[in-house]
Amino acid sequence: MAKKRTEFICQECGYATPKWVGRCPDCGEWNTLVEQAIVERHFEPAARRPHPTAYSTPQRLSEIPAEGFQRIEVPMPEFNRVLGGGLVPGSVILIGGDPGIGKTTLLLQVSALLARDGAPVLYVSGEESPQQIRMRADRLGLRAEELYLLAETNLEAILLHAQNLKPGVLVVDSIQTVYTSDLDAMAGGVTQVRECAGRLMALAKGEGVPIFLVGHVTKAGNLAGPRVLEHMVDAVLYLEGERYHTYRLLRSVKNRFGSTNEVGVFEMTQRGMMEVANPSAAFLAERMTAVPGSAVAVIQEGTRSLLVEVQALTSPTSFSVPRRTANGVDFNRLLLLAAVLSKRVGMPLGNQDIFVNVVGGLRITEPAADLAIATAIASSQQGRPVLPDLAVIGEIGLSGELRSVTQVEKRLREAAKLGFRRVLLPRSCCRDGVTAEVELELIGVRSLGEALDAALGTPVSGTPTARSDD
Repeated sequence: MAKKRTEFICQECGYATPKWVGRCPDCGEWNTLVEQAIVERHFEPAARRPHPTAYSTPQRLSEIPAEGFQRIEVPMPEFNRVLGGGLVPGSVILIGGDPGIGKTTLLLQVSALLARDGAPVLYVSGEESPQQIRMRADRLGLRAEELYLLAETNLEAILLHAQNLKPGVLVVDSIQTVYTSDLDAMAGGVTQVRECAGRLMALAKGEGVPIFLVGHVTKAGNLAGPRVLEHMVDAVLYLEGERYHTYRLLRSVKNRFGSTNEVGVFEMTQRGMMEVANPSAAFLAERMTAVPGSAVAVIQEGTRSLLVEVQALTSPTSFSVPRRTANGVDFNRLLLLAAVLSKRVGMPLGNQDIFVNVVGGLRITEPAADLAIATAIASSQQGRPVLPDLAVIGEIGLSGELRSVTQVEKRLREAAKLGFRRVLLPRSCCRDGVTAEVELELIGVRSLGEALDAALGTPVSGTPTARSDD
């Protein structure tokens, strides 16, 4: 027998309350609570008794067979890189991103490639009809006889078709449109998303079928639905990029079978998502070398080194409080670097608006780009360009000192491959015996003041940073 009750559930964080309130007590968002009917089913005690199965029987670790779990290689190297080398059988992968960023396009391409080389692939769409998907496939030039399309939102029907077809890969686009008839809640609600994801995960683990789930994002950029959804799945990927840029970044933020720092670079074209073989060259293709306010940072994204251009512009402010604008870098990090430049180097930035931009729509999060950001700001303020063949690596401390970074050898090899002849980096990296396999002039410095003098070619005006003896 079933008992019904009503709850108000926040669509942002999943908080549930028996009474409606205008502002969610948990996440603080306004007008996000939606009334949902919750059905509580009470079964007989005998029906609640567990029934052990072969899948749930305890086994010794040494007795569990290791074969049968070889990765399924996707004929798309950039996608394989983010997954950690390929698809693991039985894994559940959640892909999120802004509307129109290219999630459906990318997964349709991956599905066609997998269906061309392996077992049948079932693509379930809850937002588009099969005719619409066929039009997209024709535009992208995709041909695969073993790619099956299904326009369905009922979970029971999806599971029935999956059991009959026995696909090698299952794609559900999107999890917010799927619902189960066992619950009276609306599709996309916290209860429905949690229940549907749990049953799909049971299918993946029991049958060994890799499943891709497409997830909507909220206005804050987070995956919609309960937070438990990200805990349940094996991998969480985000497709990032600016709407007015052609480059798209597929970033891994959770991966039980690989690195969580990997990133794949794609370019959105008329033929779909095209892999970018040399992202560093693409990001630096339109760089102007003789213009103040530009520096090249060598960053590390997982196992890949990237060279990106960091641009900065300073101009006298017309307001009592100068503006600080960051595009592609953390805003608080920009405030920190501006304060260090003012206090430790004596650079007059208190009456200057500062604008920082990372070219290509890339977002930099690692501290190794600190020195490049500070160098670009100083170059713009001084009106002197950075040396054209110089790449910059280094983290800046609050005392103006330069701190060492990791994986310096990979960064140096990438810089040399693109034609840079000099690299400015912390002296501690040079002391550790870091050398490149190619000819590079390593300029090791200990303080921000020394670094700016070396990068701009002449001493920077103002109070220099105190230098320590070797």
